[in-house]
Amino acid sequence: MSQWDDLKPRVISALVMAVAGIVVTLFGSIPFDILMLMVALIGLRELWMMIRKRLGSPIDIMIFFAYAFMIIAGCLAFAIVRAQGGASAVFFLAGVVVVSDIAGYFAGRLIGGPKFWPRVSPKKTWSGTIAGWLGAAVLGGCVTLYMISTQDIHAMSGIWFMPLVAALLAFAGQLGDIVESAIKRRCGVKDSADLIPGHGGVLDRFDAMIGVGFVVAVLLLITQG
Repeated sequence: MSQWDDLKPRVISALVMAVAGIVVTLFGSIPFDILMLMVALIGLRELWMMIRKRLGSPIDIMIFFAYAFMIIAGCLAFAIVRAQGGASAVFFLAGVVVVSDIAGYFAGRLIGGPKFWPRVSPKKTWSGTIAGWLGAAVLGGCVTLYMISTQDIHAMSGIWFMPLVAALLAFAGQLGDIVESAIKRRCGVKDSADLIPGHGGVLDRFDAMIGVGFVVAVLLLITQG
């Protein structure tokens, strides 16, 4: 089996989800809120289906409620970002995750090298992890240059931190991926579901988004609480 065998279904599914996500995001905050609600509900169901047989253990009960809270907080944060920052803010957060994922996918397969955390995520390498940070930082730099070129003075206050913020958000996304991988390994399943061809379930596809959303939720709580 080739290391690229999963690329075609992943790309097709990703393109379909990307188009659907862009359309819903552009339509407004209410359709986007509905999308986030659907992601949260499906994600919670997938979490329940994975871990329900282990809920006799206090540790697994804590894991269930902790990750359920992370899912809800992450989806809620994206809804708040769409309402307060508009579609462009959502596209930036999603772009960080997508660029980081693509850079990590290809770097991990082309470069390889030591594993980042083989016990939890055996396919994730240090080369892919670092490539994800760099890819996100480049995206942040491109956003910075765009804001400078358009002379968006209103957004200039923290503009020079955009590459660093993007890299940190990419790291948050990677941690979201690792958390979901750890839960799957603990539950003895390969995917959270078989809903999306080439990706698995909603949690498999949106685990990084949930990680980013959760960190954004914490930042919103600190800055606006």
